[in-house]
Amino acid sequence: VNCSFYFKIGACRHGDRCSRIHNKPTFSQCVPAMLYANSQPLLAECLVLILNLYCNPQNSAKSADGSHSTVSDEEMQEHYDNFFEEVFVECEDRYGEIEEMNVCDNLGDHLVGNVYIKFKYEEDAERAVVDLNNRWFGGRAINAELSPVTDFREACCRQYEMGECTRSGFCNFMHLKPISRELRRELYGRKRRRSHGRSSHKRRSRSHSRSRSRSRSRSRRREYLDDSTTSSSQDKEREARFGRF
Repeated sequence: VNCSFYFKIGACRHGDRCSRIHNKPTFSQCVPAMLYANSQPLLAECLVLILNLYCNPQNSAKSADGSHSTVSDEEMQEHYDNFFEEVFVECEDRYGEIEEMNVCDNLGDHLVGNVYIKFKYEEDAERAVVDLNNRWFGGRAINAELSPVTDFREACCRQYEMGECTRSGFCNFMHLKPISRELRRELYGRKRRRSHGRSSHKRRSRSHSRSRSRSRSRSRRREYLDDSTTSSSQDKEREARFGRF
């Protein structure tokens, strides 16, 4: 019997100890990947799950005496927007066009900080998984895999969207963290501009430079998506900054 939570959400609180089957999608070079639910084949979406990538400063911000320090809503949104933009731009420019990206704001170990990236093409998703698993972010090794999620509407907590979820951050359905409207227009506007005129490489480079410049001027405290060849001293420096404003 398939695990319904893993099939809908791409994560299960029981992990490898789950008594039900976790069907993980795979791609072959010639044949589209197939998932099976109730013995019916389903085409796998081009979705990449990066596990526990986002660290919410509110969950870890403590003062020297052990009490929680206050992080304003404005600082939180700026920190999150910077993170989201860094990951979105890097992955789209390096691997291929992104149709949708979402980040979980849950607190359960199997969902906390999970990033779901839906690529337009399956070969881009496959290449992203292979490459990301050899890279680092904020001093930590990245753990990426293909995800069976086919519909975010089914994976999301409807009560949370209406402000009525009683399970707080430990709900087993996705609580997606929204980005600012300004950033949404900019990032998904990149896709529209790119689809209307594909003198792509030069345009992508210019767009990439503008986007990164805006991020750097907006905040100097950002995480970086790093190649695995980074030196140990740089790793320590990034790790010291990780999760801080």
